[in-house]
Amino acid sequence: MKEVLTFAAIAEAATGLALLLVPSPVGWLLLGEELAGAAIPVARVAGMALVALGVACWPGSALAGMLTYGAGVTLYLAYLGIGSEWVGPLLWPAVVLHAVLTLLLARSWLKTQKTPASAAMTRVDEPRVQ
Repeated sequence: MKEVLTFAAIAEAATGLALLLVPSPVGWLLLGEELAGAAIPVARVAGMALVALGVACWPGSALAGMLTYGAGVTLYLAYLGIGSEWVGPLLWPAVVLHAVLTLLLARSWLKTQKTPASAAMTRVDEPRVQ
């Protein structure tokens, strides 16, 4: 089971990285047509979600995955708002919302890192092997 989850996590993260780096050719390979226009930033956000899914499934946790996604999307949407033609009326509110959520997630993550007992605890989503 763990090997399958690891393989799936790596495959999804690799697909996500491909969407981040070269979204148009990936669109052509997957859908038979290159991506253009607003589909490029949407594909990159989807790529970040796939990378975060990979982080959440291996080697991280749900918190690590959400923190990865939140930080990536916050930075990317802010980048779009500053230097791109793709700026809709909800872009900056989305940046602020993701920034706040990322800060809250980072605070939670830091608390788990500082708690000595957290290292001894098993993850909730993994069955305990005896």
